[in-house]
Amino acid sequence: MSSNLSSSLNYVYSCSLETNVQIKIGTLEGIKHNYDYEKILSDPMKKFSGLYQKSFSDLVIYCQVYSDGKPLSLPVSTSYKHFTNRWSWNEWVVLPIQFSDLPRNALLTLTVYDCAGPVTMTAVGSTSISLFGKHGVFRQGMIDLRVWPDRDSDSNISSTPGKCLSDTNRMQSLAKLAKQHRNGNMPEVDWLDRLTFREIELINEKEKKTSNYPYLMIEFPEIISNGIVYSVVHYEQDGDEIYPFRVNPDIVTVPDAEVMQENLVESKHHKLARSLRSGISDKDAKPTAPLRDMLNTIVGYPPTKILTTEEQDLIWKYRFYLCNQKKALTKFLECVNWKLHGEALQALDMMYQWAPMDVDDSLRLLSPAFKHSSVRKYAVERLQQATDEDLLLYLLQLVQALKYENFEHITNSLKLMEDKYPVTDSLTESISGLSLKDSSDSNIPCTINHFEMCRPEDMDLARFLIHRASKNFSLANYFYWYLMIECEDQDSTIKQDIRVRNMYLSVMKTFLMTLYNGSTECQRIHAMLTRQQNFIDRLVRIIKTVARESGNRKKKIDKLQALLAETDTKFSFMTFEPLPLPLDPSIHITGIIPEKAVLFKSALMPSRLTFMVQDNKEYVAIFKHGDDLRQDQLILQIITLMDKLLRSENLDLKLTPYRVLATSTRHGFVQFVNSLPVAEILATEGSIQNYFRKNHPNENAPFGISPDIMENYIKSCAGYCVITYLLGVGDRHFDNLLLTSTGKLFHIDFGYILGRDPKPLPPPMKLSKEMVEAMGGVNSEHYHEFRKLCYTAFLHLRRHANLILNLFSLMVDASVPDIALEPDKTVNKVQDKFRLDLGDEEAVHYLQNLLDMSVTAVMAVLVEQLHKFAQYWRK
Repeated sequence: MSSNLSSSLNYVYSCSLETNVQIKIGTLEGIKHNYDYEKILSDPMKKFSGLYQKSFSDLVIYCQVYSDGKPLSLPVSTSYKHFTNRWSWNEWVVLPIQFSDLPRNALLTLTVYDCAGPVTMTAVGSTSISLFGKHGVFRQGMIDLRVWPDRDSDSNISSTPGKCLSDTNRMQSLAKLAKQHRNGNMPEVDWLDRLTFREIELINEKEKKTSNYPYLMIEFPEIISNGIVYSVVHYEQDGDEIYPFRVNPDIVTVPDAEVMQENLVESKHHKLARSLRSGISDKDAKPTAPLRDMLNTIVGYPPTKILTTEEQDLIWKYRFYLCNQKKALTKFLECVNWKLHGEALQALDMMYQWAPMDVDDSLRLLSPAFKHSSVRKYAVERLQQATDEDLLLYLLQLVQALKYENFEHITNSLKLMEDKYPVTDSLTESISGLSLKDSSDSNIPCTINHFEMCRPEDMDLARFLIHRASKNFSLANYFYWYLMIECEDQDSTIKQDIRVRNMYLSVMKTFLMTLYNGSTECQRIHAMLTRQQNFIDRLVRIIKTVARESGNRKKKIDKLQALLAETDTKFSFMTFEPLPLPLDPSIHITGIIPEKAVLFKSALMPSRLTFMVQDNKEYVAIFKHGDDLRQDQLILQIITLMDKLLRSENLDLKLTPYRVLATSTRHGFVQFVNSLPVAEILATEGSIQNYFRKNHPNENAPFGISPDIMENYIKSCAGYCVITYLLGVGDRHFDNLLLTSTGKLFHIDFGYILGRDPKPLPPPMKLSKEMVEAMGGVNSEHYHEFRKLCYTAFLHLRRHANLILNLFSLMVDASVPDIALEPDKTVNKVQDKFRLDLGDEEAVHYLQNLLDMSVTAVMAVLVEQLHKFAQYWRK
């Protein structure tokens, strides 16, 4: 036995093994009494033996070490114990042999004896186990050994093996997993480990009770030095040729005391490469052709790509060469060690010499990856170049980006206002409190003046959003409702969540105070938002009253219509002053038509409300209560953005990005689009083409269908096939695919995104046989046009992949269900769909295969039929 460290074995040797081997005898379970009354009667003295006792007899265990069939030591027995309820020794037994004297094939035998007379003992059972494992490592930890009944000890392990290879029970597999955990091959999770080992104990107890064999639990010692557990390995001179340690070594974790310490060599290299002196020579540095290609490759990396040290040094060295490329600025800022003051100053100076980045790219600088306040202010400065229309597309993510801002200075500036208007759990009370005439008190800072006097480069994200929202009602409308959800108390006990909520409350109060103390237009916006809040609160109370109404859906609808028709001295739903609808502030509603209000056939019974609009028009929206619409809201926002990106490339795919607004975590609005589910069309008309021919016939056109209708259908199919694939939308069936009267197909119900799907083996795209037949089949000209549109849309969206990935990176901490499941994998899931590792031609071939797989997916057809049967029985 060697005392040296041998790296070839991948094990750690203990330093002193001139000690005796010890084992701990634990418990014995599963012994069944076999009374031989004839023997007992023939020998009256046997009535005093343990065999005659109907309680627990006083058993004893003898331990002995063998090698090559010969004993290496005298047997050692456990001490005498009187057992009352179970056989439990819980005793360490010292064997008369040292670790260093043990041969590789050392065998430990344990025999359980019972008293059979005055000077007679009988073997209850025996078991054996090798002291070294198959790789020559001394055993550690607790082990359950099978005891072979009515057998005495034997020097041959094959006769009484404690670890039986033919044993298929769960104890053996669980013991191997526990050993892997003990060896450090599994990550340690304290709370989960405690639950797991408790469950293992229960399983072992159950297995022992149902087994036909008794089990003896023993424990081998652990060699611990300075708090580190070492493994004892059998080693002999030139033993590497004898034992296959180098062939298939187990993976073990070896503690490295320097793993978290600074690498002095790399640190010195970094400081020398980023020093002020290097800046003089770097100004004239020009990359060679291979380096130039490498720099272009690095600049084209997606946002999730982590740069290596060599790539970072390359970007830094040629920063002056790259400063004309606006796309390279983000990569340059990722290379900076912001903890080094000198390097940070150089980077900030370089940032303003760089070609100004696009507004889309500036969103990356607002992610949690960038914490330096000057970098984030630069991003806000670039956002100021965005139009209000573009800002609306990113507003949802910008509100989420507030979580990564430093709000200490804002909290201090609002301290006086917080004292006068304390935060309450009711946002309605907060809003009404801020609307009182006391808000104009001179002691409360007039924040709008501060924003007007603030230089653009000094604005942080919160001040920028408040400043822009106070000048545009559409921005103010959505900014208010996005903040409202973040301000809700979600009964969180996490300190971080409480801090974030208080931050959002401070921003909300600053926003409302800015409006209240601002210009006439700001005060008008404040008044409209207050009216919207009161309208929503009253509508929620009515919906709750209807939900409590007993009876069927017809009675609930009557109740809803009656409540909407009631007139109050303070408020009436039938007629009121024009009010911007929160779902779409460009729509000014003047009342609700009670007789047109209905409830849908679903568990939550969402209500369809018909609003009167100015100029005697109608606007229909769905109000859902008891449903969190934030996930649908996010997906529809991304679809709206993708639609705009495709239109900017002169590709109109006739999408229907209907509006969704969550006014709370429990309710919100959904725009109603007059359409029919594809499932209903197939059930009533037999096919989509029959539906088109019935409503839009044209005898001179192919298939007898108006060309405009077929064009809308083909384009919308292509657009939604690509978009739902990129977003990983799941649970697609004909009930959540809808067709408008103009032939536009669109998707609803985005309860499963980012690859989640409740159905087994879903196709990569929702492109069924019925949808293809509506185009004329796979050999038709329409279908080929559909595939071309899919390829074109996919390539266009790939070029804007960074923008979409940046938006998702700002949503990783949002309370969106499918993002909250694996927030750290959210951006990668979307990025994988774009296949940015492929060229354009390869990407087209990849999409071709996806389309072919979707059309021929057999499982999708089976699942669709199962869904149809389920819907039938549900009715």
